Amino acid sequence: MAGEVTSGYAPVDGVDVYWESRGSGGTPLLMVHGGYGTTAVFESVPELLARDRQVVAIELEGHGHTGNTSRPFTWERFGDQVAGVVRHLGFGQADLLGWSLGGGAVLRCAIQHQDLVRKLVVVSAPCRRSAWFPEVLAGFDSMTAATLAPLLRQSPLGVAYAEVAPDPDAFPSLVDKSGELLRRPYDWSDEVKGLTVPVLLAYADADSIPPSYAAEFFALLGGGLRDANWDGSLAPASRLAILPGMTHYNIGPSPKLAAAVADFLG
Repeated sequence: MAGEVTSGYAPVDGVDVYWESRGSGGTPLLMVHGGYGTTAVFESVPELLARDRQVVAIELEGHGHTGNTSRPFTWERFGDQVAGVVRHLGFGQADLLGWSLGGGAVLRCAIQHQDLVRKLVVVSAPCRRSAWFPEVLAGFDSMTAATLAPLLRQSPLGVAYAEVAPDPDAFPSLVDKSGELLRRPYDWSDEVKGLTVPVLLAYADADSIPPSYAAEFFALLGGGLRDANWDGSLAPASRLAILPGMTHYNIGPSPKLAAAVADFLG
């Protein structure tokens, strides 16, 4: 049943990655939280999606139950960690969904391990750093433990972290390493063009990324470049969803997102 939750750890790349599983059947869906998040950030969405498939939510290195290390965060390592969980759990292939930071992680997984991915859902994340609004980039530039850790500790994300982290005192390190990652330039546009898996790009209409960029990302996947024909025969395999009344910070747990994802996964 969807309501029954099992959990465990996948030993991947020198870290035990925490996972929680709901439901059964179908192609498994692996879900990845945003920055500072835990499996709980999606609220009821895993339960909604687990009605007709297995849904596994994970916590990346340094987040939630998953321990921290002395090494810096990299997008490529996050992608490998997602792939490692897929392999550890014995899934031949999986569908992937990532929100914000998790969107970058699952995108890198699909780029680096395309054979493991059936369908990909990228939520509120770009494939190049410069796509974020200037004020968001400025926030990344000032993201250090000295400036943000005391404030973030009092936030819902900080409280949730402290409740489950194996070492709650590692939170300042999480802030510093997240800031270092988010300040690092990247542009994966050319690698995105090489993806052959169907992709759902989902954004809020008041996101941290402009809708014009969402259309640009979609075009890299072959979307929005021509009329789909009267019978839909020329429609791309990938999709773009702009969810109304949403922001970057509340799209992840939204039933609107769950409905779009369920329709896309089929």
